[in-house]
Amino acid sequence: MPKSLSPTTIALVKATVPALEAHGLTITRRMYERLFQVDAMRDLFNQSHHGETGSQPTALANAVLAYARNIDNLGALGPAVERIVQKHVALNILPEHYPFVADALLGAIRDVLGDAASDEIITAWGEAYWFLAELLIGREATVYRELAAQPGGWNGWRDFVVESVADESAIIRSFVLVPADGGKVVRHKPGQYLGFAFEVPGAGALRRNYSISCAPNERAYRITVKREATAGKAPGQASTWLHDHAGPGAVLRVTAPAGDFFLDAASSAPVVLVSGGVGLTPMVSMLEDIVASSTNRPTWWVHGAMDGRVHALREHVRDLTVRGSDVRLATFYERPRVDDRRGVDYDVEGFVSAGWLARNTPLDVATFYLCGPKPFLRSLVGGLRRQGVPADRIRYEFFGPAEDLFGPEMQAAA
Repeated sequence: MPKSLSPTTIALVKATVPALEAHGLTITRRMYERLFQVDAMRDLFNQSHHGETGSQPTALANAVLAYARNIDNLGALGPAVERIVQKHVALNILPEHYPFVADALLGAIRDVLGDAASDEIITAWGEAYWFLAELLIGREATVYRELAAQPGGWNGWRDFVVESVADESAIIRSFVLVPADGGKVVRHKPGQYLGFAFEVPGAGALRRNYSISCAPNERAYRITVKREATAGKAPGQASTWLHDHAGPGAVLRVTAPAGDFFLDAASSAPVVLVSGGVGLTPMVSMLEDIVASSTNRPTWWVHGAMDGRVHALREHVRDLTVRGSDVRLATFYERPRVDDRRGVDYDVEGFVSAGWLARNTPLDVATFYLCGPKPFLRSLVGGLRRQGVPADRIRYEFFGPAEDLFGPEMQAAA
């Protein structure tokens, strides 16, 4: 494996930028068609992000384009590479999977570009692909090694037993998971997630990530899952199965904690934890950790829900804010019900906004952690940037391709 790409390869890859701008989405759709002809590869992916209306092909098209544009300045892609690594770890991606992707990508380039995809172009893209692949494989090996070396650590899939289940709202339920082997678990970083492999009758193999919603410990994890059911659409297969079938005693296959969105526990600077709907799950982990650490770290908890019926973990969060020495709480209800009491159940009617955050939180010094639905994140990430908050103090989690949130320009700004 070369330590750097050859000048010829760099020039040829950059020369394909106009073709990728015009045909990138067609190429990535074709790539996934080719890749998913191999059942073992298809089963690695969350299929809800694929298909004709799926967002993953668009996200990959933009990633390939960004790689081509920055092929001579790969340092600019560092954060994106780390995010990919963490996603791969949660899916248990291994070195033997990479040749399948290489064959699918290079074959798709030939299929779509035809005669324009000369042997020189294919050779250059092959070298560029394997250069990036080796970077990912090396970093993933380090992450796997570090996870396995920790107390309670493991690699790959491990069986966990559902110890208990609790309803947190009308549509959200928590599951406490303990290792089936009776051992310890890795102390996760507050904000990280677990990867899950489900075999659901009628749906086959499903892969999902769920945030850990408890403070780091060595005994158990808790996940808090919304039953996904949108009007006019099929219900979420994985979440429905969990709610209907994963009672106490059920066994789930789980990968070790992963994710590049986590609380900077070494800092004492103020934090603002902002969530919408079930996006509160990683924030609860952060808040529990802050309160348990007794560091007197200034903390703002800002949460938005539709109404009291679907507001999850309300009393638990209130208890944490009372126990915390410097924690402030603000709750927004989009459409309060008649029995939702302002000043008791919620504080503000409407949506969380960047303007409200600017008026009520220390915008000039705080780090903002955000998690919630797509419109919520679009509004707040962009709004906070316009309020003058630098990108390094705006951190967000989103399950799904980031292209669902912002165009490439906004992603770079965010």
